[in-house]
Amino acid sequence: MTDILERLSFSRVINATGTVTRLGASPMDAEVIAAMAAAARGSVDIAELQGRASDIISSCTGAEAGIVTSGAMAGLLVGAAACMTGLDPVKMAKLPDTDGIRNQFIVSRSHRNSYDHGVRAAGAQLVEVGLPDRLTGCGVRDTEAWEFESAIADRTAGILYLARADSRPSLPDVVRVAHAAGIPVLVDAAAELPPARNLRRFVEEGADLVVFSGGKGIGGPSASGILCGRRNLVGSALLQQLDLDFIYEDWRPPAQLIDKRELRGVPRHGIGRPCKVGKEQIAGLLTALLRFTEDGDAARNDRYAAIARSLAAALPDLPTLSVRTIADRGHGGLPLVQVIVSPGTNQPNASQIAARLRAGTPAIHVDSTNADQGLLMLVPTCLDIGDTAVIGTAFAAALAGGA
Repeated sequence: MTDILERLSFSRVINATGTVTRLGASPMDAEVIAAMAAAARGSVDIAELQGRASDIISSCTGAEAGIVTSGAMAGLLVGAAACMTGLDPVKMAKLPDTDGIRNQFIVSRSHRNSYDHGVRAAGAQLVEVGLPDRLTGCGVRDTEAWEFESAIADRTAGILYLARADSRPSLPDVVRVAHAAGIPVLVDAAAELPPARNLRRFVEEGADLVVFSGGKGIGGPSASGILCGRRNLVGSALLQQLDLDFIYEDWRPPAQLIDKRELRGVPRHGIGRPCKVGKEQIAGLLTALLRFTEDGDAARNDRYAAIARSLAAALPDLPTLSVRTIADRGHGGLPLVQVIVSPGTNQPNASQIAARLRAGTPAIHVDSTNADQGLLMLVPTCLDIGDTAVIGTAFAAALAGGA
């Protein structure tokens, strides 16, 4: 890694923020890299490879089918497109023009986020319901299931649900409303791995499509993701991202996903074609997924806990810093290092410390989301044990200068 960075004049970053895309997401295991390299050396039928991917994803998630996407947001795009078009090639060809197509997705206001742009990019419109009183401190309520039910109309194509540990209402409650009206539920679970049980949880709770990131907890390529769920919807999503330069008689789509007799013809290149997935991404993601399921949360957390303990011990022992190791219960007990900064007179605050760490060589990035409250979080998922001493030294240097 160091050699190629030097050759291309890139600067190495020590990533204590976690598996965020802007810092390259998760580091890949040697087995995953080897799988990608092996795939890169030959030619394969991408549709056939996606059919094999569906078999593996189904076995890991319990879903009827699954495909590899070029990221979680791409999964939202092709998933939304599938909900709007089904297996109609005429509707597929029209997107993002949705004239005459059901294109509305109902979403709780508390679930809105920047990544739902993926749904809107397919031509969908979001219809917001509810009020997040519990999140704004104005009350105890959030959106309720009856509010989804009241918003279902002639142009409703589905419900968009953001899966978080504190998401309200519960997914099963939303699914009951949606299925009573005959509409699908698309779940954004991009960052909900670990714990590994979440691979199956959302499908078991009735979701019709679920999106996961491949480059976060799974440890696959950064530009990869999983879309899994009902076979007909997954098949539609795949059709809208594949190269479909075929004469109908010569076309052999993967039978476990698509029965071509259900289509009037071969669809044109679809709305998801810019989200195409290479053989390297598919091979890497599937290898990482199998490793993730085989590892188990306990073994994975043991590895991270050793790094977290070393990191906590390496940080300066000063009255202005309160350092402790905690467990992220929303992600299967992932060990984290919490640093509370209580600066004295003319001493740097948490935001200033984080900025100084980023400005160093190598640049060190920590989670400064709540730096305005004096809190820095250090996440071990992208760190080697050897990084901890470097981080400790950099912290001491960042604290040495005045504010």
